[in-house]
Amino acid sequence: MKKTLKAFLLAAVWMAGTTAMAQNSQAQEVMETLRHVNHYFMSRYSDPTVPTNVRKVRSSNLWTRAVYYEGLMALYEIDKDSRYIDYTDRWADFHQWTPRNGVTICNADDQCCSQTYIDRYFQSGGKEKIAKTIENLNYQMKTGNVKKANGALYGWWTWIDAIQMAMPVYAGIYKITGERRYMDHAMKMYYWSRDTLAGGLFNEKEGLWWRDADFVPPYKTPDGKNCYWSRGNGWVYAALVRCMNMLSPKDKYYQQLKKDFLLMSKALKACQRPEDGTWNPSLVSYADYGGKELTGTSLFVYGMAWGIRQGFLKAADYKPVCDRAWEAMKACVQKDGFLGWVQGTGKEPKDGQPLAVDKMPDFEDYGTGCFLLGGAEYYKLISQ
Repeated sequence: MKKTLKAFLLAAVWMAGTTAMAQNSQAQEVMETLRHVNHYFMSRYSDPTVPTNVRKVRSSNLWTRAVYYEGLMALYEIDKDSRYIDYTDRWADFHQWTPRNGVTICNADDQCCSQTYIDRYFQSGGKEKIAKTIENLNYQMKTGNVKKANGALYGWWTWIDAIQMAMPVYAGIYKITGERRYMDHAMKMYYWSRDTLAGGLFNEKEGLWWRDADFVPPYKTPDGKNCYWSRGNGWVYAALVRCMNMLSPKDKYYQQLKKDFLLMSKALKACQRPEDGTWNPSLVSYADYGGKELTGTSLFVYGMAWGIRQGFLKAADYKPVCDRAWEAMKACVQKDGFLGWVQGTGKEPKDGQPLAVDKMPDFEDYGTGCFLLGGAEYYKLISQ
């Protein structure tokens, strides 16, 4: 009896060790893939201060580049390489830790870079990193949107991408200052977009978002379905995660955002492509530019892997979704680290088409940022 028990225990230890080795090997593969993709980007754009020049010159703290730095900060969480910080600080110092186009702007795209300024504040302190961001939010909180929302004080997020670009900025400043007015204002803007704009951009029944007022019913895809843009829904999904990370789980706003997160998670799980583990640019329609797309896929992995880690999503149901999606993401990485199947800038499934594994999008920086966000969160999941 004792020999049998001893043999059983030894077998159990061996199996546990074998499983741990397999997990470590998989996690290391994920890490190497993330490093490879990021090395390609940092080598290609070795000077982070240089403006972009796609159709026109834009400063390098525009939203597309700001999303890259969100991903780089996620990579730094799991890979403490000082080169990432040196690169980031050179960029932020050059832009004087200021929202794009100054402090008297209310465009969420221009505020996105402040997410990284806030991350760097959490990492190393320094009030100069967030002073201009606070000044900017204080300006917006007393300024109505005259051009697009009939002067509504909370009517600034007229497209769902804006929720990702700006809402985590408010959440971060709330966490730093403890001043509730920042989170109160952000939630009022969120609910204006969610429930008021064009009758509400969130279809709570289906758990997905219309991109803006142009896409609410009666607008339909060619097959008569609702048009839900993949990356747009990915932006919101990521924003929910990034904001909840700044809040106490006991906070009423955390609970409200969690409710939407769970609705979206269920809907997104049902939309994953059975062919390859990615998501269509048009989530529920193959007739309207169905096919693999990397940015939405990466953002959905980011959210689902986080949800599993928090215990909100059942691992048995959602980890296979993440596993398949990661394999698909990895298949988009080319030998030099270039990412294929990235939809270019736009606002709907048809933009930037056709996609291909070797097609260069108009901007590749946000695609890298999305990939790093999703991959880093997946790494945490398989490492825990």
